[in-house]
Amino acid sequence: MDIKRMIRPEVDTLPRPVHGGKAWKLRGIEDFSHNLNPFGPPEGLGAMMEEAAAGVGHYPDDGCSELKEALSRRFGVGKENVIVGAGSSDLIRLFPTVFIRPGDSVLMPRPTFAEYSFQCQLMGGRINDLLLIEGEDFRLDVERTLATVNHSTKVLYLCNPNNPTGRVEERAAILEIVQECEKRGVLVFLDETLLELAPRSRERSCVDQVEGHDNLFVIGSMTKSFAIPGIRIGFGFGSKRLIDCMNAARLSWNVGHIEQCVATRLIDDHYGHVERAARMLDEERQWMQRELSKLAFPSSRTPDAYFFFSSMRPLAVTGHEMQGVMLNRGIMVRDCASFGRPFDNFIRFCVKDRERNEAFVHAMHDSLLAIGW
Repeated sequence: MDIKRMIRPEVDTLPRPVHGGKAWKLRGIEDFSHNLNPFGPPEGLGAMMEEAAAGVGHYPDDGCSELKEALSRRFGVGKENVIVGAGSSDLIRLFPTVFIRPGDSVLMPRPTFAEYSFQCQLMGGRINDLLLIEGEDFRLDVERTLATVNHSTKVLYLCNPNNPTGRVEERAAILEIVQECEKRGVLVFLDETLLELAPRSRERSCVDQVEGHDNLFVIGSMTKSFAIPGIRIGFGFGSKRLIDCMNAARLSWNVGHIEQCVATRLIDDHYGHVERAARMLDEERQWMQRELSKLAFPSSRTPDAYFFFSSMRPLAVTGHEMQGVMLNRGIMVRDCASFGRPFDNFIRFCVKDRERNEAFVHAMHDSLLAIGW
C-alpha cells in the first residue's frame, strides 16, 4: 500500500513549525531563546505533583471542573466561558478544527507565532499575511488591519504581546478591531499567553470581554508564566456559545489528573510567583536596553514585553550567524529565520534576572568584538 497517496495534501506538504527553547539539550548554555518566567517553577511543585499522583488510578475529570472554577475566580469570567487544553497548543489546534473549512481565508500578522498558520493550513485554510512593518516599530495599525479584513476573511489572528516582536497593543485598540470584525462576521483569535509577564497585564487583557463578543476567543497558558513547559496546561475564554462549539470537538480526557490538580493549586495559591516575576522583568527590560545601548547594539527601543526582537543587518551578519557567535560564549538566542524573510536577519532574546542579564550583556560585548563591530 502506498501510504503517501492516502495522506491529505495539507499534511504531506507542510513543514513542522520551528520553536526556541532547545538549549536544555546543550551543556553549559544559558537559554535566552525562550520566554519563560526567569524564577523557574514555583517552590513546592514536586510535592504538588507527588500528592496529585495518588489519583492517577482513575480517569481525569473530563470537564476539568475544579480547574475551571479556579480560572473563573482568577480571571473574573463564568465557568461556562472557560475551556482547558493540554497547553495552549492544544487549543491552537482545536480552534481551526472547529471553525476552518478548506479554502477559508485566514488573516494573520507576520511575523507571529508559527503554530497558528500551521494548524490553520492543516485544516485547509488559506493564509493571508498582514505584514508588520519595521519602520512602524512592528506596531499593529488598527486602520490598516481593518482595511485588510475583507468579505472573504473568516478569522483574524492576533498575538499580544506579539511573538517574536515583543510589542504589546493596548486593550482599546484590540477591542476596536474585535468590535468591527464582529460587525463583519469575522472571528478573532487572540493569544495572551505572554501577557501576564508583561507590564500592566490586567488592564491590557481582553478576557473579561468574551461574553459580550461571540466572535472573540482568547487563550492563555501556564507554560510561560509559571515556567512549566513540561506540564501541558493551557486555557481559553469565549462566549458560552463559542466554548460549547469547541467543547463539542475537544479530545476526551485531554488534560491529565496531575495537570489539573497542579494547575488548580498554582492558580489559587501561587500567583504571587507570576506577579513578582512581572515586576522584576519590567525593571530588567529597561536595564537591558540601557546596557545594550552602551555597546552600540542595534536595538533602538525598549521592548513592551520582556523579550527583544533585533535586526542584525547593521552588524552585517544573519540571525543564524549571530546565534552561533553567542553560542560560543555560552548564550542561546533565537535565530528568527523560521519567520521568513526579511526576518532571517533578526534574533530574539528574553530578559531574565540581573545576574544572568549581566552575563548576557558581557557575552554580547565579546560577540560584537568578535564580528568586528
